[in-house]
Amino acid sequence: MASLQEIASQIRRDIVRMVHGVASGHPGGSLGCTEYFTALFFKVMKHDPAFNMNGTNEDLFFLSNGHISPVYYSTLARAGYFDIKELATFRKLNSRLQGHPATHEHLPGIRIASGSLGQGMSVAIGAALSKKLNGETSTTVFSLHGDGELDEGQNWEAAMFAAHHKVDNLISTVDWNGQQIDGPTSKVMNLGALDKKFEAFGWHVLVLENGNDVDAVVAKLEEAKSLTGKGKPIVILMKTEMGKGIDFMEGSHEWHGIAPNDEQLAKALAQQAETLGDY
Repeated sequence: MASLQEIASQIRRDIVRMVHGVASGHPGGSLGCTEYFTALFFKVMKHDPAFNMNGTNEDLFFLSNGHISPVYYSTLARAGYFDIKELATFRKLNSRLQGHPATHEHLPGIRIASGSLGQGMSVAIGAALSKKLNGETSTTVFSLHGDGELDEGQNWEAAMFAAHHKVDNLISTVDWNGQQIDGPTSKVMNLGALDKKFEAFGWHVLVLENGNDVDAVVAKLEEAKSLTGKGKPIVILMKTEMGKGIDFMEGSHEWHGIAPNDEQLAKALAQQAETLGDY
């Protein structure tokens, strides 16, 4: 299998090509979370690309901040869930690859619609509790959330519920990039000390200082898995850089939802090697 770094490079190429192809989409957060998706799907998570909606005896993943669908679709395709050629249909009429993931088109890998922010943790908790009721003792439910998404109150209701009910087969990760669509989170809605907040809500908190180092992401996810079954839900606060890997996109909220033009695409592709073959 290609190295995780090679996979991440190809996923980044897919992301910028997809959003460029329809002049719409969300490249910034997708690029920032590339290492997370690569580590999760190609190293850490036990999953089957043949895809069964129930996911019995598999680890499950739920994307809450659904606007970063480009990185999710690319990862699923590269992991064998569907043909990579389908990435060319992103956001186009009658495509299964909608701007926000949805279940209506029965795209393999997608278990919930995640257009409205703030709902993913609640769904992940439900799935985790279902696995407990079904007697699954060796599977884990993973979820991913944006830090700006934490402005939504439902997240904190879910966080209280998970701790109270000891949902200890859940690992939620927050993409802590400090950016949201309207600007820095510190100015739009200051999140303060996220680690202290989750600790106060009864979670086991891990902080990942460099979420754009794929080996560090693997190590932190494995550490989180070692803490499952101990009576507390687990959260990883993962520090990333929006737009990571494309120098003119890095660190700016402006690339939250803007597609590159032809010249910018060429510059972006020159910075990420084609390792697995473009679609």
